[in-house]
Amino acid sequence: MLTSIDWSIIVVYIVGCTVAGLWMRKYVRNVDDFAVAARKMDVNLGVASLAATEVGIVTVMYTAQMGFTNGLAGATTGVLTAFAMLVVGITGFIIVPLRNARVMTIPELFENRFGKRVRWLAGLVVILGGVLNMGVFLRAGGDFLMNITGMDSRAQLFEVAILGSTFPVGYLELIMTGLLAIVLVYTVLGGMLSVLITDYLQFLVMGMGIVLTSVLVMSSIGWSNLISGLDEAHRSGEKYAAAVKPEDEALKARVEAVREESGPKAARQYQEDQGWERGARLKASAKELAAQRVLVDTSGEKPTNPANLKPPAPATMAHPFNPFASKGMGWAYVLWQAIMAFAVVTTWQTTVARVLAARDARTAKRVYRGTWFYFVGRWCLPGLWGAAAFYYFATHGGLPEGVGSETAMPRYLGILLSGSFTGFLGLMIAAMLAAEMSTDSGYLLTWATVIYNDLVGPCLRKPLSPRAKLLTVRLLVLAIGVFLVFWGLWYQPPGSIWEYLAVTGNIYLASLFALLVGALYWRRANSWGAVAAIVLGAAGPIAFLVVNFLVGKDSPYRLSGEASGLAAFGLAFAGLIVGSLVGEATGLARAVPIPTSHRSDSSKETGP
Repeated sequence: MLTSIDWSIIVVYIVGCTVAGLWMRKYVRNVDDFAVAARKMDVNLGVASLAATEVGIVTVMYTAQMGFTNGLAGATTGVLTAFAMLVVGITGFIIVPLRNARVMTIPELFENRFGKRVRWLAGLVVILGGVLNMGVFLRAGGDFLMNITGMDSRAQLFEVAILGSTFPVGYLELIMTGLLAIVLVYTVLGGMLSVLITDYLQFLVMGMGIVLTSVLVMSSIGWSNLISGLDEAHRSGEKYAAAVKPEDEALKARVEAVREESGPKAARQYQEDQGWERGARLKASAKELAAQRVLVDTSGEKPTNPANLKPPAPATMAHPFNPFASKGMGWAYVLWQAIMAFAVVTTWQTTVARVLAARDARTAKRVYRGTWFYFVGRWCLPGLWGAAAFYYFATHGGLPEGVGSETAMPRYLGILLSGSFTGFLGLMIAAMLAAEMSTDSGYLLTWATVIYNDLVGPCLRKPLSPRAKLLTVRLLVLAIGVFLVFWGLWYQPPGSIWEYLAVTGNIYLASLFALLVGALYWRRANSWGAVAAIVLGAAGPIAFLVVNFLVGKDSPYRLSGEASGLAAFGLAFAGLIVGSLVGEATGLARAVPIPTSHRSDSSKETGP
């Protein structure tokens, strides 16, 4: 339970951040000040802002989930991302010419090379991937806060009817809507200036909370105990899988027999009934299984989204140290994550926004070199908490009812921190609120800027006045916030958090990474290749969503995330090259080099 000291820490932090954010409003005069802080961001502020924005509660949740299921191997993506950011910070790959182009968004650069249509199409793909990617932030943040405080995230207080639809409202919805409202106020009024100053404060609180919590986790378990415990859990999990394999194969044979005799619908119903019967047996023997280091996940029994209804299932530890041998990973997965790491640090708009707001290209490189190590901590420390949660519950009788891989870590921290010294739980919640607020504000501003700059602006016959531009971007921030309240809180996508983020993000990462490389480094790239890269790059993740939706969970025809991800990058680069060569041969494609005036930091701004 939260004490008065815990509440005091939380309230002081929220009030302080809000006041600081609103204070920056007086420095906002135009869209340039609002969107890119007049391009005056220095190194220290850039490092703090980038680190704070890229570590939200959703980040902590999915990295901890990877640690819970894959142990220390789950941090592989974080190590690869940190390496990619260091390489880019040293070499200036993409970020130097991008900063020197003096654009506000990546799609704006494409207009300089390939025309307005390519810019608009790229902006549309960015928004589809980016805003949908942000869709799980509020729900994940709410789940964390509910579980760490011991509150029931499924508790319903009342219902709200809107346009014929009924939405349940509980503590989770009220708390996260209120938090988003605070973020909206200072982001709408202060823009990037408010984001930068609040990010700096949030970076300090978040960093202190994460480090102190990690120290407490390791001191309570012990490094050697954790390593030996994860290894034991992995070996026990393999033994359990081997023991139940005959039962699984027998069930498949019976399901197939029912399918041949009575059809697919009867087979699915039979399989579902058998799954619930088996789940009931697992739940009844949860304590005995925990002694064997096998946990029982019951989070699917009463989900907020009926589509996620599922019987209790065993939760075992994959190989905790080797990502190439860990279940759900492997060589193809690591290769995909390595390629995606370079795409993320050079293409993801919320990350690149700090490059575009930097004083110059040299500052942008220094920001990357100063931030790369935080990406190791971003994955490794929350992943460590997830692995520690598995060890703790495996040695304490199993998971609490309603807790699964996504919520095990915050429930474990709530137990651990409530037993520590007074005020620590409040500090941790303040740190996670800092993470959530910095991420939400940065993402809201980024996607609103892209919508105005690359979707609305190019369609206007007459440019808006500076005041009208500023008002439009502010209204877009507000509109995205309203969308997130309904999408993020009352829609819960099936599957894991990371799977949702990877698929939605990859809708534009592959295509725009290929296109950005072509626009900046290949003179023969043209509009035909650009359109082909955008369309084909989105084909992989879209095929993943469509095919896996149609074939069902246990179908042999399901596409893996790494297959669709690697295909997306391969198709995007192939489309860029082949499309550009064909367009060049026909003489119909458009390709204009970036004007030399845009390569100088003293040149005229190109943004609206």
